Amino acid sequence: MTADCKDIAALYVTEHDRLERQIGRRVGCRNTASDLVHDIFLRLWERATDRNGDSRAYLTRCARNAAIDHIRAERTRSDAAGSILAEQYGQAPARPEEILAARQDLRSLDQVLADLPKRTRHIFILNRVHGGTLSEIASVMGVSRRTAPLLRTKPAPSRPVRISGRIRR
Repeated sequence: MTADCKDIAALYVTEHDRLERQIGRRVGCRNTASDLVHDIFLRLWERATDRNGDSRAYLTRCARNAAIDHIRAERTRSDAAGSILAEQYGQAPARPEEILAARQDLRSLDQVLADLPKRTRHIFILNRVHGGTLSEIASVMGVSRRTAPLLRTKPAPSRPVRISGRIRR
């Protein structure tokens, strides 16, 4: 252990409790104060060669600044949280009847896809699910770029499909 490391370790032992009390009075939380003191000593350790002068006064100033920074950050977080509108919160969980309807729609869609010819189903999945461009689909299907728009034509389903209570042909 170098001389600087020993100095910082000794400083930690002698000053930790005092700094924790000082910060704790400002921030109102002993755990937060302990975290801030550890951060101060970590920064001190990283800059051990830059340290000159009275270490006690330096640490006191660092503790004061850390407490002020923490309070400002907390205030900013609480202001931001308070400005969130009800519409910005996550969507309410789906009701059981909505879940059932969605599952039925998926089953219907699966059936429609299963009824499509294999090549048409493959093209549909490449385009709509994987987001493939017409050029990419043409390349995968082994056809020319000019033929690609023809591949995307909407095939007529073999039977009417009920999705979300509506019949689609």
